[in-house]
Amino acid sequence: MKPQNFAEKAIWISIIWTYGFYAIGGLYILGAVLAWLLFGHLCVQLWKQNDETPIEERITIPWGVRIWVVSMLIMQLALIMGHLDFNLGLGEIIKSTIGWAKGWALLALYPLIGCLNIRPQLMYRAASKICAFTLAISIPFVLAFYIHLPQKLYVSPLRAVGGPGPDFFEVMLYEIDPGEHKPRWRLFTPWAPALGFVANIYFFMILRDSDRKLRWLGMAGCLVMCQISASRLALIAMPAVWLITLLLSKLSRPMTLIGLGIVSFIGSITLNEILEAIETFNEKFTAARKDSSRVRAALGRIARYRWEKEAPIWGHGVVEKGPHLVEHMPIGSHHSWFGLLYVKGIVGFLALAVPMAWSFGDLTVKAQKSESAQVGLSMVLVLMFYTFGENLEILAYLFWPGLVMMGIGFKAKDRLQEDKPKVVMLKEVSEH
Repeated sequence: MKPQNFAEKAIWISIIWTYGFYAIGGLYILGAVLAWLLFGHLCVQLWKQNDETPIEERITIPWGVRIWVVSMLIMQLALIMGHLDFNLGLGEIIKSTIGWAKGWALLALYPLIGCLNIRPQLMYRAASKICAFTLAISIPFVLAFYIHLPQKLYVSPLRAVGGPGPDFFEVMLYEIDPGEHKPRWRLFTPWAPALGFVANIYFFMILRDSDRKLRWLGMAGCLVMCQISASRLALIAMPAVWLITLLLSKLSRPMTLIGLGIVSFIGSITLNEILEAIETFNEKFTAARKDSSRVRAALGRIARYRWEKEAPIWGHGVVEKGPHLVEHMPIGSHHSWFGLLYVKGIVGFLALAVPMAWSFGDLTVKAQKSESAQVGLSMVLVLMFYTFGENLEILAYLFWPGLVMMGIGFKAKDRLQEDKPKVVMLKEVSEH
């Protein structure tokens, strides 16, 4: 499996050399630079395209991608209006716009990049290789804690270019959870739960790799990443997304509909037991890390209250450090929806909700006949899960391969129809 064009080469190198870029503190920079570089490449290819361009090489922009582009532009509009409402000045608007270009804009750019001629199999193989390598490299990271090596090795000089914080440029061997006082590993991510997020993204790509050995090694790497990150959400999302994708991709089959009817009937007569089980699970989930759950809940309450009372339409424009109650964490952090309400108001909230809902519906329909759409659907589901535990825009520079797969999924067609002409042509060539 080798890259065959500029876009594939850029993506392949960026994924395969993840730890190389991490070692120099360049992953955060890479995520934004790669997006805008390949967006420029896409624009050039569209400019060159004409009636003589072969059908298989033509680039089309499906509606799913267009909706993400429009929505992220609306996100920028909300940002500007929030700044104007609170008289934050031109300097703050420019600074926040640069932040938008490195964050929310990536949620539109990478699905656009997926419209280029990028083979999904190349994405699967790259994911398998980097996660198989992670399986091996996690051993010295784990040993570092037990032989009492220092937690932090260094902070990259690239920190000077600016970013959300030093966490994005640090090279850490491990970290100690302040609430549980237990070790956690984040590897190439800025904090441990983000490692579980990336593991979920890669896992559903690796499932489709044709190389059995690499597939199993890559899947093992993802499971290890979830385990050492000690992320509750990561451990729940992986099986949940797998089951939901499996179910949704078979909705067109009669047996699936019959099965859903039976499950609905059983569920209706055991509703009380199901609700009690959900409540018990939620209590155990919260109790697993009490301090973290307390802080997250408090951040959410503060964000909702201040959004409703102070800036319901356009939001506050910028994040604000929270009180001692939430350990001075930014208001609206650790939750994409609360973060959007606080910073960008109801407009920003809808600018994410609408493309999410469209993507879910569009890819569910296409997943009935397309493998790449099934992978894209898994990516959307993972993002949906993590909107309740992370701020998507901050980590977009890490999970961008999933956004590319969404773009590939949006343009997916019935592979059976695509493959039939090829089979016929091969038969004709062999006869001659």
